[in-house]
Amino acid sequence: MVTFPAVLAILPVLSVGLKLLKLFLLLAAVVAAIMWFLRRVWFYRDPVRVPPAEAGTILAPADGKVVYIKPFRNGEVVVEKLGQAIPVREIMKAPGRGARGWILGIYMSPLDVHFNYAPIAARVEDMVHTRARVNLPMVDLWEYIRLTYFRRAVDLFSHRYRLVNERLTIFLDGEGIKIAMVEIADKFVNKINSFIRPGQVVDRGQKVSFIERGSQVDLVIFSEGVEFAVRVGQQVYGARTVVARYRPPGGVMP
Repeated sequence: MVTFPAVLAILPVLSVGLKLLKLFLLLAAVVAAIMWFLRRVWFYRDPVRVPPAEAGTILAPADGKVVYIKPFRNGEVVVEKLGQAIPVREIMKAPGRGARGWILGIYMSPLDVHFNYAPIAARVEDMVHTRARVNLPMVDLWEYIRLTYFRRAVDLFSHRYRLVNERLTIFLDGEGIKIAMVEIADKFVNKINSFIRPGQVVDRGQKVSFIERGSQVDLVIFSEGVEFAVRVGQQVYGARTVVARYRPPGGVMP
């Protein structure tokens, strides 16, 4: 039988428990509010970007971390980790515009701006949208934490799913250089929204698309005559960071 003194003895314990419960609920509400803000407001932010006025430069097509810069020869890229060559057309899911050049990869974490921008002033030669039955994870949990929260680069080139996930390849024909933007979907991507069409002329730094959630953008540069201005592991900003320089027709390397 519970006596009155026993009830009095339990009351302080119950009071502490209720306070802890209230604190837990408050913290849970704060975390939920932050997550809602990040996913519904911050993720869709659209900052004003003014591209640098420097001729013969290639701008970052997206915000994110540079995860690799690799040459390709005879239309193939050698993957050291896998010990095999991957055709560039497999990355683009379309025929290339040259047999030699460079591939630069930028991983966009959920904390980055997810608009994509034209890296050069060019005419849109073609757009190839390759769908997938399901988008598979391009990073594991530890790689995701390193890229998103520690802001450390991870070489994602050898990951198998980057070749099978949904992608949109935009072929750009600029002044003296051809480039393909390959927008690759990650597991949590809902859709790739494009704002341009084939035959259209785009300006440097113009918004060309928006990718939901985490994703990646590869720049396939169909020229060996470029000098990179960034390094692997560097954070870049779309339409703002110069990633490479090239010699325009009749000009010199900037």
